[in-house]
Amino acid sequence: MTAGGAVPVPAPAPAVESAYQTALAQFDKVAERLHLDPSLREVMRTPRRELTVNFPVKMDDGTIRVFTGYRVQHSTARGPAKGGIRYHPMVTLDEVKALAMWMTWKCAVVNLPYGGAKGGVAVDTKLLSETELERLTRRYASEIQIIIGPEKDIPAPDMGTDARIMAWIMDTYSMNQGYVVPGVVTGKPISVGGTRGRVDATGRGILYIAQEACRAHGMSLEGATVAVQGFGNVGSNAARLLRSQGCRLVAVSDASGGVYNPKGFEWHELQAIKEHGLPLSQASGDFEHITNAELLELPVDILVPAALENQITARNAPHVRAKIIIEGANGPTTPEADLILEEKGVFVVPDILANAGGVVVSYFEWVQDLQSFFWEEEEVNLRLKRIMTRSFDEVYTLATREGVSMREAAYILALRREEEALRYRGIFP
Repeated sequence: MTAGGAVPVPAPAPAVESAYQTALAQFDKVAERLHLDPSLREVMRTPRRELTVNFPVKMDDGTIRVFTGYRVQHSTARGPAKGGIRYHPMVTLDEVKALAMWMTWKCAVVNLPYGGAKGGVAVDTKLLSETELERLTRRYASEIQIIIGPEKDIPAPDMGTDARIMAWIMDTYSMNQGYVVPGVVTGKPISVGGTRGRVDATGRGILYIAQEACRAHGMSLEGATVAVQGFGNVGSNAARLLRSQGCRLVAVSDASGGVYNPKGFEWHELQAIKEHGLPLSQASGDFEHITNAELLELPVDILVPAALENQITARNAPHVRAKIIIEGANGPTTPEADLILEEKGVFVVPDILANAGGVVVSYFEWVQDLQSFFWEEEEVNLRLKRIMTRSFDEVYTLATREGVSMREAAYILALRREEEALRYRGIFP
């Protein structure tokens, strides 16, 4: 008790920035450095279109539920908008705006002829039957079809969505058009216009970036210790591919928590857990259970945050002991944490470069759909490696020359390309 008898109130925890605040802060920092024209800067930081849809879905028991979805097109200056669709209970318009902006910079960094977009529905898919999920997807696709299309905006899978959901969207759009339009989405099953190599594209891109980051630091990828936060499509494929190249995979986690073995895991051990459908927190074996927060602070050579935004913050960044961070997720590191990691000498490969493998192979799929001519998987992977390696070299060379972080260098490269496109196109009318 205090002298006056009042119970002391604990100080509130520092507020966590929204993903959109993080995206804007990252943009503004580099826009200041580049002395962008204020008017052009306002155009570049503002989403072009924001569509919110509230749509009814008939459930299996005959009741009707209303769901909220979004599709945001941040930019179309460099080409059609491109970006995934996320199904998650915490989806918000601010989050989708941030993800759309990051897609714009991501496509520019790897020099694809796309702008950025993103979509999402606030839903917990674990609570839906397969038929309910299909009805939700088809209704959402019908609602956003007014702004999507193979020449306008091309969705793809993201958290909570997969190839089957992309097939439903493609079919719904095609039925409404009256003919098959395979190029309206990417990440589809191969049998309906998908491309080989798309499923593990983001994880494979992370592997190629890890190889280049280790080479730049005189490290060997073989034997390097790795921790991966997130065991979805991106994290699990990144873990598998890094292990296949001789890395010692010491920790992985999902939303429930993680497992840690300093001696390293064999991939088949983790695959067996995943195939049984158990959360990692309930798995048993010769390993230690850890939290997601503890995984981020492990003493490893390479840390791959491949889960949600705002995982590395000012609060835990001082305790991060990884030498290299390769951002498999979008926006896992806040601007405040970036400064701390930079002071600590941690080499951070930013999301807009590190996880671009997915959109690169989506671009390949779109090109193949438009020309109705499909490549072998070896060609897809070879082209992916060429683009990821070239992009890393461009960003690393710029970072070294300008004396800035990899994130700043990636943004400088992206913003210059976006600015050039806008200046050439001008403002209509």
